[in-house]
Amino acid sequence: MKNPLLRTLVSLKGNPRACVYTEPMWGLSMNLCLPYASVYMIALGMNDTQVGLTATVYMLSQMVFAFFSGPITDKMGRRKTTIIFDFISWSIPCLIWWNAQGFWFFFIAALFNGAMKVTTNSWDCLLVEDAEKKQITRIYSLVIIAGQLSAFFAPISSIMVSKFTLVPAIRILYINAFIVMTAKEIILYLASRETRTGEIRLRETKGKNIFQLAGGYGGVLKIIAGSKGTVFSLVITALVGAVGMINTTFWQVIVSKKLLVPDPLLPLFPVLKSLVAIFFLFIVVPRLTKGLLKLPLLVGFACYFAGQCLLVLTPVEGRAKYAVLCVSLIFDGFGYGTLAMLAESLVALHVNKAERARVMAIQHMIIMAATSPFGWIGGFLSDINRNLPFVLNLCLLTAGFLVTLFYYLKNPYLPAETPAEGET
Repeated sequence: MKNPLLRTLVSLKGNPRACVYTEPMWGLSMNLCLPYASVYMIALGMNDTQVGLTATVYMLSQMVFAFFSGPITDKMGRRKTTIIFDFISWSIPCLIWWNAQGFWFFFIAALFNGAMKVTTNSWDCLLVEDAEKKQITRIYSLVIIAGQLSAFFAPISSIMVSKFTLVPAIRILYINAFIVMTAKEIILYLASRETRTGEIRLRETKGKNIFQLAGGYGGVLKIIAGSKGTVFSLVITALVGAVGMINTTFWQVIVSKKLLVPDPLLPLFPVLKSLVAIFFLFIVVPRLTKGLLKLPLLVGFACYFAGQCLLVLTPVEGRAKYAVLCVSLIFDGFGYGTLAMLAESLVALHVNKAERARVMAIQHMIIMAATSPFGWIGGFLSDINRNLPFVLNLCLLTAGFLVTLFYYLKNPYLPAETPAEGET
């Protein structure tokens, strides 16, 4: 096979294969609900500020769970941690969202949902610890593509909303999400095994409790602070995370409430974004990532900026708004696909292998602390003017572009597959 991603997909074995092959089930569950998540909240009586506050609660919950994710992953093992905390963070919230009646239901669901930061850590370890380092960037590309495959099923959401109206249709989709996500958790557990590093950490942490293990974070912070590549990856991931949270939370709101796009059409627009992301991840990104990550990062930030700018400038009246929205999503698709893959890859490439779980726990906690205020800020801005959250995104994307440019000017010869000194 000529395409490197297809070669990687076919050649995957063990845990990377189990993780990548089950990932489309996430798209067939949660991604069918996400295009309506914010308007579903508003339909149940919440305002924009409450929607943003829920996103911030979710991020703060993630920050707390991220702190303990390393010790939990080391103590329980990657495989066992993943199935238990996937159920806590996804299956249980789906049942709460299904029967939600107002703000406090979403508040409680957000607290449970934040436990996904534990599985973000354990699942990432399960995904890459036994993988070849040269495959990591391609593996993360495949993971993002798997999530985007749900785009092909988006018309299901549209048809259901047209037939049953918004709230009843989304309730059905959340029940579907509960069933599919729970099945995914079980299949992944049965198809995987504990990683080699995980087995070592299980032996090393035997007899120690979670709090004792968390007490060793001082040395982990020194590892992170001593690596320029790790600090850079943290800044990029935090900026991309903040932009993604604002975009995910308020895109439906601006399109539905400002541009007055009918509810049944909402999931159809992300189809285009997903298809563009898949195309560029398969065709363009493998060619861009053969050397430095500088070029794809800069191009990703620039394209995402163009997409967000077009969204803000989309006219309210006339059919032209649909054309502008589509062009906006084309730029968003490339920007999101590139930056999401590279942000994850940067963290994985620069992490200290022996302390992967604890280093990534601190990294995730720092990222959550940096991004958590943006949900509330975005909601506050949206209540003033629904363009303002995306104006904020434009500022964050500009910062990401400049940070990337500055970093690679200082480190002009750092190859994509090789960590900087001290990052092995």
